[in-house]
Amino acid sequence: MSQPDPTPPKSPLRYLRNWFSLSGLVMVGASLFAFLLLAAIDSFARHSNPYVGVLTYLITPMFSTLGVGMILVGMWLARRNYFKYTDRPVSLSIDLARPRDRRILGVFICGSLVFMVITAIGTYQSYHYTESVSFCGETCHTVMQPEHVLYQQSPHARITCADCHIGHGAEWFVKAKISGLHQVYAVAANSYPRPVPTPIKNLRPARDTCEQCHWPQKFSGNLVRTYDHFLSDQTNTEYSVRLLLRVGGSNPETGRAEGIHWHISQDNKVEYLATDEKRLKIPWVRLTQPGGKVTEYRASGFTNAVSAADIRVMDCLDCHNRPSHRYSPPNEAVNKAIELGHIDRTLPFVKSNATWVLVQTYASNDEARAKIAQTFKGAYPNNPKADQAAAAVQTIYTNNFFPLMNASWKNYPEHIGHKDWPGCFRCHDDKHKSTDGKRNIKFTDCTTCHAILSQGSGVDATKWNPAGEPFKHPSEEYDTAFLCHDCHTGGP
Repeated sequence: MSQPDPTPPKSPLRYLRNWFSLSGLVMVGASLFAFLLLAAIDSFARHSNPYVGVLTYLITPMFSTLGVGMILVGMWLARRNYFKYTDRPVSLSIDLARPRDRRILGVFICGSLVFMVITAIGTYQSYHYTESVSFCGETCHTVMQPEHVLYQQSPHARITCADCHIGHGAEWFVKAKISGLHQVYAVAANSYPRPVPTPIKNLRPARDTCEQCHWPQKFSGNLVRTYDHFLSDQTNTEYSVRLLLRVGGSNPETGRAEGIHWHISQDNKVEYLATDEKRLKIPWVRLTQPGGKVTEYRASGFTNAVSAADIRVMDCLDCHNRPSHRYSPPNEAVNKAIELGHIDRTLPFVKSNATWVLVQTYASNDEARAKIAQTFKGAYPNNPKADQAAAAVQTIYTNNFFPLMNASWKNYPEHIGHKDWPGCFRCHDDKHKSTDGKRNIKFTDCTTCHAILSQGSGVDATKWNPAGEPFKHPSEEYDTAFLCHDCHTGGP
């Protein structure tokens, strides 16, 4: 037998001629194909998705790296075998005249084709899955469970997460991809905060997302709404308030903005400074009106310099800050359950009992459900209506309280209105004076935004007053110096 030349091959590419390196080449080709396919699909998609960026720029390169590693390992083994076993040729020899070689080559080619087809189908399906609501809401189950549950109960339940959180355009597409990578790392490292903090500081402005469907300049005029409440007394007395809400907008008859939507009219620019993370404390406001007139308002005692970087231009989300992920306060949720008949109001003190048991601290949903059932059985022994009421309260807890994420209405203030949170009173508190001392942002003139058409129980609730009437507290007199949220906190 003749001895092979021990001199190594001149070209290192000859070491590629082994099955392991060739398999690595197939993997590199498939990952490159997946990368190009994902990039092309995402480029032509109606909306960008940050998680597609994770697949495109993180997952597929990982497979490419694995393929390159297989190529290098195969080349190293081939080179080592060349020097260790001098009776073996370096090159991969395939003789199609031999049945064994034909079988091996056929299996390799078929396997490579199947792998490419699976890569194409998997890439396409992965893209569509990452666009789905179930991916955003359920993949990171513990983290996003509260938002996903609340989203399903919201008016936007048929709009995808990407429509509101990303929108159109290359700039926000890139920002979303960077944010997506950070979120994946936070979940993998179990370093995400509990609860998830809000507001999201880098959230895209409402004009780029909300206003793709909603038209803030539209003149909505006046809307009538009825709010049914049940008092925390023995008979759970019903107390209704019917409001005329002056939503307003740009009035086509006068050509001026009016009502609540005056704040986001194109004619007026409202800017403000918040000194806390939740944007509950606003000591500085600046209004720019048509013609360039600028008025600056400061809360009493606020003399700090205002940095341009800290100023926010008011938009829809400064009032409608929980449009799709709203945690119902216990008091409100129990009111709704009684109104719908899910809780029988003939049960004595059921309003106060239901609200009380909801605001207790529980380590898990199972503990909460057990405590709720125990409370109702103890308060109303051998009463079948109590079982129905307990089930309704358990549902309220499941849909609004998430112990694993420490999430409930307490952590997420709602700025629309002014009952359980400061809301409108963040600015309209009679304490914001203009710098010239001539004007202030009033809260005493409530009829600018709404008028009470009727209020009370029984016959009183049917008496309409088109001109509006002063608010009457349902149970007792109150100090008018107090704001609603000074006493009302969403609990009992």
